Amino acid sequence: MVQDPSSGNVMFILLGAILVLAMHAGFAFLELGTVRKKNQVNALSKILTDFSVSAIAYFLIGYGVAYGQHFLVDSTVLTQEHGYALTRFFFLLTFAAAIPAIISGGIAERAKFLPQLVATFSLVAFVYPFFEGIAWNGNFGVQAWLQSTFGAPFHDFAGSIVVHAMGGWIALPAVLLLGARRGRYHANGAIAAHPPSSIPFLALGSWILIVGWFGFNVMSAQKLDHISGLVAVNSLMAMVGGTLAALAMGRNDPGFLHNGPLAGLVAVCAGSDVMHPLGALVVGAIAGALFVWMFTLTQNRWKIDDVLGVWPLHGLCGTWGGIAAGIFGAKALGGLGGVSLASQIIGTLMGIGVALIGGFVVYGLLKKMVGIRLDPEQEFEGADLSIHRISATPEREASW
Repeated sequence: MVQDPSSGNVMFILLGAILVLAMHAGFAFLELGTVRKKNQVNALSKILTDFSVSAIAYFLIGYGVAYGQHFLVDSTVLTQEHGYALTRFFFLLTFAAAIPAIISGGIAERAKFLPQLVATFSLVAFVYPFFEGIAWNGNFGVQAWLQSTFGAPFHDFAGSIVVHAMGGWIALPAVLLLGARRGRYHANGAIAAHPPSSIPFLALGSWILIVGWFGFNVMSAQKLDHISGLVAVNSLMAMVGGTLAALAMGRNDPGFLHNGPLAGLVAVCAGSDVMHPLGALVVGAIAGALFVWMFTLTQNRWKIDDVLGVWPLHGLCGTWGGIAAGIFGAKALGGLGGVSLASQIIGTLMGIGVALIGGFVVYGLLKKMVGIRLDPEQEFEGADLSIHRISATPEREASW
């Protein structure tokens, strides 16, 4: 009996979608463990609601912007090839929904709930898919121009730039427009510490993200016959390099330790299919060190109150990953070739530009029209009670 290859592709990409969907639990617990206890319920609520809004935005608008395909057709069309087009949408939706999940960590503890949902819809419907279509669907002829000019298109296999750098660089305007949490920085230069509420939850979030990331990277092949064990091992090596570098640079700080593997995985996404494993180890180690250095610099010197450090982690490490694909993907450094450093730099800068403009426009307009920040009393009370009217550990229950 001859098997239908499309059924295997549906199962393959569906498993990838489920693994990346699970990563959103990782985003939630990473944020829950990092914020103060009075904002834990809000952290969990934001990630789930943002994902739901993202699904609607991407289904109705975003996927069409990126790939020129919509789903407002008869179900007999949607079920062709066992519904592969639908499962591909599901898989790519989990990537798109990572954008607001990344932003959530940067704006935690002082952002209004409903305006953020409006921002989520706008970003996933228009801003993110605009660049996604350029990078992954050849929209506007940019990739063709890079190919003809520099010998290779912009290469981003699993989203160092398309997903992570975009999310981190969109978050930066949001963080700047919101301003620091009240009491974080004082006029005399003193900095008030807001330590993580739960290192175990933070570590749990990191581990969930690490495991799901192998679906994020490996299954970006999108078809079973395109799968590569090289992507899996490169992801592993980058994760290990990021962990050890962050441990050393962060002087055993568990917050840095558990973000180090994420930094490495962010950076390796772009070139995970073309690097040698030793190159991936170096890329991950540089990303882990970069995260620790830039998180400390932004928080303590520049006084940018990016709660989870999403700009250093996703924005800067993603940027490094986009450029690193053009370095360590080259045959001279053991890679498979087919990449151009010039194309990588140009594509990376384009992604940053789209993200910054989109972030300032969306959050700037929301700030002007409806406001994006909780008032001082709500922020003091905490987002849990102010928005959701319940705390993570109600006092009457904790005392029993």
